[in-house]
Amino acid sequence: MSVQELVNQQMVTWRHAFHRCPEPGFKELKTAKIVADLLSGFGLTVHQGLATTGVVGVLKRGDSGRTIGLRADMDGLPIREETGLGYRSEKTGFMHACGHDGHMAMLLGAARILAERDTFNGTVYFIFQPAEENLGGAKVMVEEGLFKRFPMDRVFGLHNKPGIKEGHFATRTGAMMAAFDTFDITLQGKGTHAAMPQNGVDTVVMAAEVVNAFQTVISRRINPTDPGVVSVTQINGGDTWNVIPEMVKMAGCTRHFNPEVGGEIRSAMAKILQGICQAHGGTFQWNYQPRYPATINDEKASELAMSAAINVVGVQKVDGQVRPGIASEDFSFMLQQVPGNYMFLGSGEAHAPLHNPHFDFNDALLPIGSQYWIELVETILA
Repeated sequence: MSVQELVNQQMVTWRHAFHRCPEPGFKELKTAKIVADLLSGFGLTVHQGLATTGVVGVLKRGDSGRTIGLRADMDGLPIREETGLGYRSEKTGFMHACGHDGHMAMLLGAARILAERDTFNGTVYFIFQPAEENLGGAKVMVEEGLFKRFPMDRVFGLHNKPGIKEGHFATRTGAMMAAFDTFDITLQGKGTHAAMPQNGVDTVVMAAEVVNAFQTVISRRINPTDPGVVSVTQINGGDTWNVIPEMVKMAGCTRHFNPEVGGEIRSAMAKILQGICQAHGGTFQWNYQPRYPATINDEKASELAMSAAINVVGVQKVDGQVRPGIASEDFSFMLQQVPGNYMFLGSGEAHAPLHNPHFDFNDALLPIGSQYWIELVETILA
């Protein structure tokens, strides 16, 4: 059996082991230990503790000062798994529903093979990042000195993507994924008997009007050539059938690519809240929180990434002009500091979607993804 065949088998084993033990953001203690132990066993220098559970493996060859960073995410999601797999999650209500188990396995496979080769001249940083889902682990790693401790010329990310043909790569120069902001709103009115609404200020009616009016922000306030989304995802208020509640709480998120558009969205939402509450005699409080910036791919890094992908699967299976995604990714914080590229690797057009209880990472991608990482390193650090 060749080393590559052995590593292909090991990646499946590692991936299934990660799948069994998903952990929340910043609490990936078992996961980080497995990663660190494996990297150390490959002969890499291992650093732990950035962003609490982050792991960075360092592999140096030759005397060149050139450097490259490769990033995988580690956290799971609070979703109850319904795959019925033999290696399904052992933690009830939590699972790897985004493929981070596969991302880790692919990067470990690349580290395992590169550690046995002398085919590049420079330093590779293998970044295993915690808390990608909602908590901004990449931002914390950057703030705690990721790029100061480990200076990188370029940094690269790779994510599996259902809906794209299996084994096909997709990326683009410029905006790849949208910025992500969240909002929490409290509507304050006057509670009263549901049979006598004239004696109160109805927060439920206010909430209904706010939801509808928010949908005009994108369609009527923002230039149609600037993509954006406003989604209310939570509404909570009231305890029984015959009482109009004094308070209703709402929450949701917005997406955009242009920071100026993000500012326009926020301003329009504030005016809508002010106007509706004033019209009904109620008040509001809200907290609008910028979370992740847009994921912006560097032109040169994207050319290098596409070239590596073409060398792995052929030009017919690489799309260098994929449509930007409206979802978000905290790898954007790394790209704000260091030029780089974020790449999709297709899981299959009929594959279960991300963040779905039936999702499972496609193991057929493991050798493709690991070879992509290897090709990047051996090309850029030739």
